[in-house]
Amino acid sequence: MATSLPQPLTERDLRLDLFRGIALWLIFLGHIPSNTVSWITIRNYGFSDATEIFVFISGYSAAFVYGRAMQSAGFVIAAARVLKRAWQIYVAHVFLFAIYLAEIAYVAKNFDNPLYTEEMGVLDFMKNPDVTILQALMLKFKPVNMDVLPLYIVLLIWFAPILWLLLRSPTLALLVSAAIYAVMWMFNLNLPGYPSGGWVFNPFAWQLLFVLGAWCALGGAQRLGRWLNSPVLIGCAVLYLVFAFLIALTWYIPRLAVYVPAFVGEAIYPIDKTNLDVLRILHFLSLAVITVYFVPRNWPRLKHPVFWPAIVCGQHSLEIFCLGVFLSFAGHFVFTEVSNRVLTHFVVSLAGIVIMVGAAALLSWYKRVERQPRPPSKQPGFAEGDVR
Repeated sequence: MATSLPQPLTERDLRLDLFRGIALWLIFLGHIPSNTVSWITIRNYGFSDATEIFVFISGYSAAFVYGRAMQSAGFVIAAARVLKRAWQIYVAHVFLFAIYLAEIAYVAKNFDNPLYTEEMGVLDFMKNPDVTILQALMLKFKPVNMDVLPLYIVLLIWFAPILWLLLRSPTLALLVSAAIYAVMWMFNLNLPGYPSGGWVFNPFAWQLLFVLGAWCALGGAQRLGRWLNSPVLIGCAVLYLVFAFLIALTWYIPRLAVYVPAFVGEAIYPIDKTNLDVLRILHFLSLAVITVYFVPRNWPRLKHPVFWPAIVCGQHSLEIFCLGVFLSFAGHFVFTEVSNRVLTHFVVSLAGIVIMVGAAALLSWYKRVERQPRPPSKQPGFAEGDVR
């Protein structure tokens, strides 16, 4: 029985770190309001954005790490490790929430600009801090730009049963995920938010992309190998990306909208991000097909120094995401209080990415130091750390 189970890949795929690092940069740039540099992000040229990249790669990485643990140590041990990771991310989210609120409140008070609290979605916290903190601990209240981590926490909480099913019947697991997605649309399911509404990233919808990433990690990508390199599929992907680009042009050049047939507009709008519209999934998959074609797993240039900054950020995604949230508000502060010139946008954006890369490099260095064996104590009779 064990030999028939799909085997997780044994070597780390640098493409995951590369594109997760790029996604973190794009998220940072997109989180700064009115940032001119955010025009380079993919959200302006199609239906999907960096969030799809991040969630898909997170599912792929989770299966890569915990799939091997479940096969070697069993369901209970692997599930415990998954929940431990969910707890770590929850703790990081709580710390991020506290420090992020302190940053916003400090700037709003010292620069006498209460609009910051409204723009960042923390006005309810200022009015009712006791209730809002409790709602934040239950992941219902989330300031602007802090919706990704709660989504990741929930996806990890229910990941162990899905992983167990993926290891035994990958197709059935994918069908179960698709069924949850379909039921979500039928009954408009979502988790409740605070003070009203639902989650910005509906977990019942976004789990599909997370599970799809896990399915690819557990052999799905290999099973689709010959299809991914098919000229027909690549041609369809290119055509869809062109279609999405032309539709996106109408968002910024309204006079072009007259060339879009009415039935097309009725069929595609609204393109719902909260519930992960099918058009967004198809756009992401089209990008993935093109990317896999031009950047294969064994592409030697992946180890070129030019890609190292993005790769090192992708290897420390949790820490760099949290840092990016702080930096994005700092950038918004600079644009509002110091200068809103285009040159300032470029300087702030570049400085933020440099800081993110520097922080990731420091974390990598610290990990290497921690892994080095410690030298034995030079004084016989005393263990390291003993005090005479």
